[in-house]
Amino acid sequence: MAASIPSEPGTIAVLGGTGPEGSGLVRRWVRAGMHVLIGSRSADRASEAARAIRERAGGAVSLEGYSNRDAADRADTIVLAVPFAAQQALIKEIESALQPGKVVVDITVPLATAVGGRPTALLGVWQGSAAQQTAASVPKGVVVVSAFHNVPARHLEEIEHAVECDVLVCGDNREGKARVRILVEAIEGCRYVDAGPLANSRIVESVTALLVGINIRYKVPGAGIRLTGIE
Repeated sequence: MAASIPSEPGTIAVLGGTGPEGSGLVRRWVRAGMHVLIGSRSADRASEAARAIRERAGGAVSLEGYSNRDAADRADTIVLAVPFAAQQALIKEIESALQPGKVVVDITVPLATAVGGRPTALLGVWQGSAAQQTAASVPKGVVVVSAFHNVPARHLEEIEHAVECDVLVCGDNREGKARVRILVEAIEGCRYVDAGPLANSRIVESVTALLVGINIRYKVPGAGIRLTGIE
């Protein structure tokens, strides 16, 4: 069992923050006044992305760009926003920055595209899910929570509009989930839904493949989900 950790997210590093999903989350959290770091394999690319977002924001925002390892080292909350194929290499790259008390938010999905397959199919993961694979790979004392799998990147990037999507959050640590709840509710239109233990991530991750198929059949840019009956 991980030690008790502060529920406040503190400094947030979005690794893969130059990609569509990652950059959308960065823009939303910066807009909410949070201190955010963009992480990338290239520190120069991350710095350029941060500069572009600052200019687009039209004012002073708390945002910098670093290499993935340097961003993770400076952060209290680390968001893995990379393709599934890059997940394990990234965790190994930032291992020295993964200290007890940090929270890792895993948004990766094991889509079959990682091995040249269809985006509507999932790969089998030995640990049960991408998030559980991350939990098995990080040092003891690091909390892993899964979230944001089913939030369309397109809607995150449309910064002037509410996202209007539920965010299913899975994890085994109450304080870690409380931290992620703050991140979810900082995004206009997103609603936090406690989806149970980290083991349930395999179900939530599979919904992404389902939504991709819906996008294709209905020719829409980004279907999301809403649950009924929750106050």
